[in-house]
Amino acid sequence: MRPAVSSSSNGGASRPTWNVTDRLALISSPQEHPTIGDETITRRAFGIGAGAVAAHGLAAAVLRGQPRRQRVALVGTGIRGISTWGRDLVERWGDVVEIVGLCDVNPGRLAHAHRRIGADCPTFTELAPMLEATRPERLIVCSVDSTHDDMIVAALEGGVDVLTEKPLTTDRAKLDRIVAAWRQARRPLAVAHNYRYSPHRLRIKELLAEGRIGTVTSLDFHWYLDTSHGAAYFRRWHGKERNSGTLFVHKACHHFDLVNWWLDSDPEEVYAQADLRHYGRNGPFRHTHCRPCPHQARCAYYWDMTKSPELMALYADHEHHDGYLRDGCVYDPAIDIFDHMAAQVRYRNGALMSYSCTTYSPYEGYRIAFNGTRGRLEAWIKESQPWEEPAHDELRLTTSFGTSELIRVPHHEGGHGGGDDRMRDRLFRAPEAPDPHGQGATLRDGAMAVLAGFAARQSARTGQPVRIADLTDFELYAERPRGETTAI
Repeated sequence: MRPAVSSSSNGGASRPTWNVTDRLALISSPQEHPTIGDETITRRAFGIGAGAVAAHGLAAAVLRGQPRRQRVALVGTGIRGISTWGRDLVERWGDVVEIVGLCDVNPGRLAHAHRRIGADCPTFTELAPMLEATRPERLIVCSVDSTHDDMIVAALEGGVDVLTEKPLTTDRAKLDRIVAAWRQARRPLAVAHNYRYSPHRLRIKELLAEGRIGTVTSLDFHWYLDTSHGAAYFRRWHGKERNSGTLFVHKACHHFDLVNWWLDSDPEEVYAQADLRHYGRNGPFRHTHCRPCPHQARCAYYWDMTKSPELMALYADHEHHDGYLRDGCVYDPAIDIFDHMAAQVRYRNGALMSYSCTTYSPYEGYRIAFNGTRGRLEAWIKESQPWEEPAHDELRLTTSFGTSELIRVPHHEGGHGGGDDRMRDRLFRAPEAPDPHGQGATLRDGAMAVLAGFAARQSARTGQPVRIADLTDFELYAERPRGETTAI
């Protein structure tokens, strides 16, 4: 009995779906190359002697109900890659995930990441050999934003599912390339928009869906990055548009995605203004990077990376391979992204959003307010000093002709307000579980988030409003459909 095998875009066969009966039948009639548990079973493995015994043992393990681990490979071993998608998976999701390969262009950083993650797997400095040698079921993409398209397309064309960090990509041509590859391969592609999973943001979604403030007609959304986190974007690779697409894409895609999801509608038109007024060429002095800088004593943004053994071991020790300086100067004149941004966004359902992002605020967090036909829902989330971490995140719901209610959501530890853990649980422990609030971000979700960023970036440069329909062939919806196959 042979399972159904769908065609992949490279002319080969994508990975079949195997049930227990299929697996047992293969012991006596091996014709395919399934992946079972921790091993890849080949024609040779189903031969005589020890190979046949091993195959029978694996099938028996399936019958005993032992958990099957998904084979994943990781490309991009920076700090997010080795922690969120590396060491954490090994230590906390190792019963359901097996990391079968690691890839990074910097061989020194790759070797350190391999030791730090603790995965018993080979390493590669190029993606194609890794995909060929390890045959993963899913590729996790954590490379520089501007390279996401290369990684995603290679995986899709190789018959591999994809999980990519946000942003999906950095410009229209790259997005078109990803969408074309997906339309050909039709393989699962998830975008790690983790903010959707934090309890506070989910509660906002629930209150809006319940109609507690009626139909949302407008919202005010203002994000504040402080002089630590905000400045970090300007000392890293993100400070060059060619790498990050500007913070309208790299950072604001988080925010645009939240609003798209909260409103359950697509952005239709964007008008934006932005500038670089604080970092980059505006600095009173500059140097290559912080460690040897002669201005350390008088620079408010001096950052001593030597205090972090982890960052020194991951980045500084391997600068000679690629020249990347993790503690680059925030006053580098080559910085060409915006450091403060504002946008007006009209949604397909008629809602209007006023958005802003500042990257040199004295504190970190955001204010948001939804104005509806029956009331107002608002929050002020504080994420850094001068406040201590709160026990609760608070929402204020005020009806138009009634009372005002304070809603407290317990503050959850972990990355992105507890969103990272919940996202990984869904991705790896319960991928088929019901998703009543649509928290899982699809290719289309990731695309609509970056399209709003592309439009804002273009508008800020031209001074003209930009229609999303002029950037994509996606149909825009007043109420967003669920699922990629019907929406792209």
